[in-house]
Order: sequence, then C-alpha cells, then structure tokens
Amino acid sequence: MLISIDWIRDFVSVPNLPAKDIYTRFTLATAEVEGIITVDEHLEKIIIAEILSFEKHPEADKLNLVTFKISETENRKVVCGASNVRVGLRIPYAPLGVKLPSGLLLEAKKIRGVLSEGMLCSEEELGFALESEGLMELPGDAPLGINMLTYFKMKKDTILDIDNKSLTHRPDLWGHFGMAREFSAMFEVPLVNRFTKEWSEGLIKKFTSDKSPVTPRFEGDSAGISYFGLSLNNVTVMESPEWLKSRLKACGLRSINNVVDISNYVMLELGMPLHIFDRDFINGSEVIIKKLTNEETFKTLDDVDRKLLAGDTVISDANGALVLAGIMGGKNSGVSEITKNIFIEVANWKAAMVRRTSTRLGLRSDSSQRFEKTLDSHLTERTLLRTLELVLELCPDAKVVGRAEYAGVNLLESKPLEIKTSLHKIKTVLGCDLTDERLKKILHALDFKTEDNGSNLLVTVPTYRSTKDIEQEADLIEEVGRIIGYDNITPISPLDVIAPVKLTEMQKVQRRVRDFMVLQGKAFEVMSYPLIGESLLKKVSWPTSTSLKLVNSLSQDHDLMRPSLIPSLLEVAETNVKNFERTRFFELGRAYSEDAANFSKENLHLGAVFYDKDKNPFVEMTNVMTNLLSSLNLSFEYTERNLKFTNPLVPAEWLGNHPFEFTNIKVMGKNCGAIFSVHPLILRNLKIKGHLTIALFDLSIFDNYSAKDKTKYKPLSKFPSSSFDWTVVMPFEKAVSDVLVAAKKVKLKELQSVQILDIFPNENVKYVTIRAVLADDTSTLNSELLKQAETALIDATTMAGFNLK
Repeated sequence: MLISIDWIRDFVSVPNLPAKDIYTRFTLATAEVEGIITVDEHLEKIIIAEILSFEKHPEADKLNLVTFKISETENRKVVCGASNVRVGLRIPYAPLGVKLPSGLLLEAKKIRGVLSEGMLCSEEELGFALESEGLMELPGDAPLGINMLTYFKMKKDTILDIDNKSLTHRPDLWGHFGMAREFSAMFEVPLVNRFTKEWSEGLIKKFTSDKSPVTPRFEGDSAGISYFGLSLNNVTVMESPEWLKSRLKACGLRSINNVVDISNYVMLELGMPLHIFDRDFINGSEVIIKKLTNEETFKTLDDVDRKLLAGDTVISDANGALVLAGIMGGKNSGVSEITKNIFIEVANWKAAMVRRTSTRLGLRSDSSQRFEKTLDSHLTERTLLRTLELVLELCPDAKVVGRAEYAGVNLLESKPLEIKTSLHKIKTVLGCDLTDERLKKILHALDFKTEDNGSNLLVTVPTYRSTKDIEQEADLIEEVGRIIGYDNITPISPLDVIAPVKLTEMQKVQRRVRDFMVLQGKAFEVMSYPLIGESLLKKVSWPTSTSLKLVNSLSQDHDLMRPSLIPSLLEVAETNVKNFERTRFFELGRAYSEDAANFSKENLHLGAVFYDKDKNPFVEMTNVMTNLLSSLNLSFEYTERNLKFTNPLVPAEWLGNHPFEFTNIKVMGKNCGAIFSVHPLILRNLKIKGHLTIALFDLSIFDNYSAKDKTKYKPLSKFPSSSFDWTVVMPFEKAVSDVLVAAKKVKLKELQSVQILDIFPNENVKYVTIRAVLADDTSTLNSELLKQAETALIDATTMAGFNLK
C-alpha cells in the first residue's frame, strides 16, 4: 500500500526528517516499509516557456527546430517532433539534467546533426497522462519561467510503500487519516482532526427533511451490516483538478473523472470504501441488499462478465443487480460523462462473506481488500459526509435531494470495549521505566480513553480498533511498547534455567545440511513460497497436471502447491542473475504431490543452484554433493539417466533436463536425487545467460534412516600425496559418471580418490579431465609406483572405450 507523506501532513506536522529516518521509525513502530518513492520531484525543474519561432529540421521532415524563451532575456533551442508547435504557445520545458518519470535523463546531444538543449514536454512525458499527443498546452497567462510544481500549486511528495501483510490486523491503517494518528503518536505531535462534531453538523444542514428519491432496504440475511445512502442532483462530471489527480497518482490510482475520483480519494483518506451510482440508471425508488437465490451473470465496472452464485450478496434495483456488495460496482449504473444525478452509497459488509466471494471470483479490488479486514460501521457516516463535502466543492451547482437514508444495525446500541490494566503491569511486562503521565499520553495519542480506578487504569478502546485488533490487556501493552520503541528498551536476559531443546533426527539432519551448504558449499540459503502459479510452471515448461490446486487461493499467482522445488529455484535464479555473474544458493523446502489415497503428500527436499556466467558449474556441484552425502553417512552412487527407471524428483518429460549433463543419486537402490544442468532453452525463457546446475535430494529418506555421525579421526599424513590428471575423449551422449566407474575399478591401496576435474564440450564429443590422488600413510611414493598407477588408470579408461586425448 502506498502512503503519501504530503497527505499525512494534512492532519499532522510530520517532522522534517530524512525519508530514511521516517521509514525506519514507522517500520519499528507500526508496519514494515518496503521502499521509499519520491514523486513529482522533476516538476520542480520543469519550467514554463514560450515558443518564439520554429523552422523545419534540415535533415528530417518530421522534426522542427524550435526557438523559445524561458525569460525575457534568455532564449534556447531544441529539436521537437510535436505536431502542435506554434508561435506564442506556452509549454513546459525540461532543461538538461532533468530525469523524467519514464527514467529518461536529458543530456546534451545532437539529433540528426543539430544540438538540442533539453526537451519540450507532453502530458505523458510529465506523468500527467497515460497517453497524449503533442506538447502540453498551457494557458497564455501562465507565468514565464516558473516551475510546474509552483504553477500547479503542487508539492514534492515522499511515498512509503508499506507491506500489506503487516496491516491485515489494522483496518484503521488502510487510510491516510488513520496513518496520521500513528505519526502523531510516534513523533509526539498533535493530530489535527478536522472531522469534528461541528464539521458534521455543518454538512448535515445541507440535507432536507424530505425522503430521498432512493432508499436502502435489507432483504433477508446477507453480507450487509450497515448502509447509508444520499442523493444529489445537478452534478457536473468533468476532469479532476490537478491536486486530486496528483494524490491519486501518488497512491497508484489513475484519474477517471471528478466524481469517481472523489470516491477513490475518500477511500484512501478515511479507509472506508464507497460507491457512487448514476441515479438515473436505478430503476425504482429503492436499492435492495440481498443474497442471490440463483446463478446469474453480472458485468462489473472493469467490463468483465462474472458468474455469480446463489448466496452472493448484491445491491439491486427492481430490474436486477447493480453492485457486487463490497467488491465492485456494475457497468449498468456507473458514473459517466453524461451523469447528472447521483446516489452515494457508504456501507459496511461482513468480512468473511466479502472475502469468500472475492476469492472465488479472483477479484481483489481496493474495496474488498479493506472490507475483508473487518471495518467499523461507525465510520460510514463520516465517510458519507466527507464525500458530500468534496462533491459540493468540485461541483458547486450540485444540490442534496432529501435526507441521508440509513438501514442496518443500530449503531447507538453498540458499547465500546473496556480493558483494565495498570502501570505496574505494563512496566513489568515491558521491562522499562514508565511514568503514569507518559503512559496516558501514549494511549490518548492513539485515541484510547483512560479512567483512573484506584491502582488500576480502565481503558476504553475506540470502536475502529476493537473490530479485530485490540481484545485484551496484552494488546494494550503491545501498543505502549511499540510507540516507546522496542529498540529503546534495554534488553535483559531472563534469570532462569533454560533446558536445551531436544532435536529430532530430521532436525539434526537439516542443521547439518544447512551448515555444510553454507560453510563448505559456499551457498546462501533462500526461502521461497510453497504456493506458486500456473504462469511460473509454464515459464519453466514444468508439467502442470501434477500440481495440487487450492480451492480458495489468495491469487492466481499463488493457487498451486508446488510439485517440486525446481520452479521456485529457477524463479530465484532469474532474479539473482541480474545482479551477479556467479551465485550459489540452496533451499530446504517441501514439495507437494497427490498420494494413492487422494491425499496430499509432503516431502522435504534439498534444492541447490550453482550459476556461473562463464564456466559450467556441473562438476563443482557434483563434488559438493558427494562431500555432503558422505558427511551424512550415506552409502550412495551416481548412475546415468535411464528412462526405464524414472527419477521421482525430476519428470522425464520435463524440457529442462539436459540430455548429457544429468546424473541420478541412488541410495540403497532407489533414486533419491539428481544433479543436472538446466537445458539452454529453459534458461533462454528466463533470460539467463550462462550455465546453471541444480542438485535435488529427498531428505525424507532420513525418516527411516539414521544420519548418526560415524566420522572417525585420522591424523594428517606425514608424507606428501601426489595427483595425476589425464583427459579422455567421450561421445557427447555418454554420461561422465562412466569414466569415474571405469577409473575406480583400478585396485590400488594408494588410490585415495578419483574425481572429475573439468568438462570441455566440442561438436560431437566432449573432453573430460579426471584427477586421481595417490598417497601412502607409511612412506613417500616412489616414481616407479606412480608410473604404474598412471598406466593402470589410463588403461582402465581406455578399455572402457574412452581414449586418451
């Protein structure tokens, strides 16, 4: 969610701190900030200019050389391709050094041989429109030489990009006014609450005593809780003023027209969604809130026909559904440029029912995201009045028709939540020194009311905090702690005997694997989501038929349980290769599949990725896995790919299998893993240039197999070892492991190890370099023994059909 600091300043004087300090303080006190965005900064450097003359470019028919002035004494020239260039036109000019919203940095350069000193701009280039033609035309009286920020009375703004997951329990923070209250408490500055009783009474005077042309009515059980409606006539639908468009754009919404923009603006300000109908399209004198009894098709405002089921709540008129309750309005009653009379709906809906319908339809709107957080019905009247205020401000000729109509629960009957606590309890739990005055100041800043009750404190919770957030004393203590700042509380170790946690065999294995991959494999651990989407599977050409699908998924990108770690690992690799020429990472995660009894089966897998832009890491991965499996006391072997004996971890039909760089890991006669290079075709889809090797191993084997460390100490030999390298020629389609098998058949007690050193692919063959290490713990190896060993190794590989290069 995007929050504008400039908008927050409407309600509270945010200290003039660097953006990073605000970012840090908010993250520690309230919710995680994922990033900081500065908007409209470029407009401070864009100045108003006037065209003096223009002529055709000598080398291009569609370009003009435009001479313009930015003051009475300074003229400049640019090359311009716009069709609406004319003498006397006042336009925005971007000088050299300005960076436009598209990322374009204006530098001095020649265009078809003519030097251009900057750029004359269109609305699209300035970020005022998604599309535009020609230069942005300013009024003839636009002051020459002033910047666009000053001209439009706009301000530079800092936007906090807040992680939505941090706010799921705080429906009050889904609007700028609620956020302003947090800033007030964090920085100990007063909150300017313009939504006072006097403000409300002033707007209510606009109502008349007559009945509204449209009234709401609940029919049976539905998702509805409360519903306010208000009618206005003589509304003028037109383009929104720049201040309104700018604020919506800063928060990620595009401008549509002034009436629709008002509904979005109020939602972003107060956190309560609303809907505005074109009242002339409402058939009859009432709107009915009800559950559908039959299936029907409904076209929403985004021009999509959606299949609604019996039980979905809609707002309908005499002819049928007009709005999908709490989610999106219908195309049949939306505001357009011909709208004259409107009906404002501000309602509250049951969170679970909105979420169920929204999830089933795959339609997560700004409205549904807020309603499913459990909003406070007491906010509906304020939202209605704020909407009315803005409509009257932007449409001065508009008139309220009748009174505000209400249906739903009796808001006066609800009693606020009261919680008993004490200063002593709060100080004890938080472990910090806190005065009674400081405690009350924090609670009052957060809009809690307090009443002394002997040594206790009776705290009244505001209704918008008790819908799903504040429930008990512990919640109050948390509120105080986060505003004080947990980083300001001195940590004290607990004085208690802590018994070590007894780990299961599987937990011990996981720790050993992690330690080995980090310390020996030099790899970073990653954690990817177990929920993936079909789009990712298609991107890596993974079979989709094996995936378990969620009934109520969060989104289409997270509606499948991953059948393997491979798609997730490739997605992580796709991100990492943009920043690194070589990288190593691994994950211990679960893969999900369907078992014979139609239940899900979860297996814990180790997945590792080695990437190198220039060098093939297949051999390095093989060596790391060899050492890892040996350290786990596993008796294993590498076997070549055999289509008769499939590997359960890597489907044979997957296009990512490299035809030649693939080996199975077999434990006790069963394929439990694989090491393979990813096929270049898949890497090309992911825009990965270079070589990428993956290792997979099913750690579920340790459910029935002990990984007890049986390593025995052996002192380092006093005598030097000797290594011998030789290179053989192999057919391209042969597995490299065949060379190792042949070399290991040599029976020499001095032969310590044999491993692949490197692979050099050629057109029809590949050259494989093998290294053998020989040593004797009792004496130094003599040259005659070394010569015999070398001959025996070469003969063994030659006899297997692999000639010396």
